[in-house]
Amino acid sequence: QVQLVESGGGLVQAGGSLRLSCAASGTIYSINSMGWYRQTPGKQREMVAVISTSGFTNYADSMKGRFTISRDSAKNTVYLQMNSLKPEDTAVYYCNLRGYAFDYWGQGTQVTVSS
Repeated sequence: QVQLVESGGGLVQAGGSLRLSCAASGTIYSINSMGWYRQTPGKQREMVAVISTSGFTNYADSMKGRFTISRDSAKNTVYLQMNSLKPEDTAVYYCNLRGYAFDYWGQGTQVTVSS
C-alpha cells in the first residue's frame, strides 16, 4: 500500500517561512499528480497547490505568489515552500497523491503561524 509521510510543520512567526516535505513509499504504478491541501476545524479542506507529473502547477488564490510547490520524481517526494506566512495559514496540511484509480493521503502536519 502507498504511504505518504509529511514533515516540516511547526510554529513560526508571521512573515516567516517553512518548507514542507512529503515522501511517498510503496508500490506506485501511476501518479497523475501530487499536492498539498489544508484544513482547519470547522472549515472545508481546501487545495493549496498541486503539481502534475508533467510539471503543471495550480495554486489557490490566497497562496499564489507566496507558496511554491516542487517535486523530485526520482524520490517520489513533493515539497511546499511557504513564504510570508500569515496567521490565517494556520492549519493541518495534508499531502495528497492522485493515481489513476485511488487517492492517497498523509497523516497531516500542523502549521501554526503566530502574530
